[in-house]
Amino acid sequence: MAELIADPFRAARLLLHLRQEGVTDPLVLAAMETIGRAAFVDAPGLEALAFEDAMLPIPCGQVMLRPSATGHLLQAMGLRREGDTRVLLAGFGSGYMAALLSQLAGHVFAVERFRRLTEEGRARMARLGISNVSISHGDGLEGWAEHGPFDAIVLAGAVDAVPEGLTAQLVREGRLIVPLADPAGQVNIASVNATGDVTARHPLFQWMPRLAEGRAQML
Repeated sequence: MAELIADPFRAARLLLHLRQEGVTDPLVLAAMETIGRAAFVDAPGLEALAFEDAMLPIPCGQVMLRPSATGHLLQAMGLRREGDTRVLLAGFGSGYMAALLSQLAGHVFAVERFRRLTEEGRARMARLGISNVSISHGDGLEGWAEHGPFDAIVLAGAVDAVPEGLTAQLVREGRLIVPLADPAGQVNIASVNATGDVTARHPLFQWMPRLAEGRAQML
């Protein structure tokens, strides 16, 4: 894999901040120490902000989540770095979360609604030497059933309700991680089992962009 951490000191400072924000899973932190966000930033002049806990713009009017939000989503998945684990990511975006998941699971299947992000993502994964991520251009809220069932599914954006049909793509003991937004905009990370029951829920205490339905037609 290509070298992804260009500034170990600033990466260590970010990890300390993540611990203070409640991201304490050692495997998640190890992945975030290995995979630097700067490798996923295309906008000129924003590379320095990759080490800050801030959202960053990416093409197609989308954003890269704050590292703390990403860390909490990954932590809720409870992955244990097992080689045969299959996970589904709804919302590929810049590819940063998929790259982190590549360190925590055997294979990552990501669905992205924007064709441009899908094609650029495939090229970026190849350039970085990440070979266990597959990307499809489609509606992430519909999943990728032909490659299921999955041990875990995570949504990279907030929704109003648990998407119908995704729990059917889980293994019996699998979990679906859903950022649920209430009418006031407060986001709670919900863990849902294969029968559709919410088994855990905790507040995120930060805004998160919505995950839109459908496949984008223009980009």
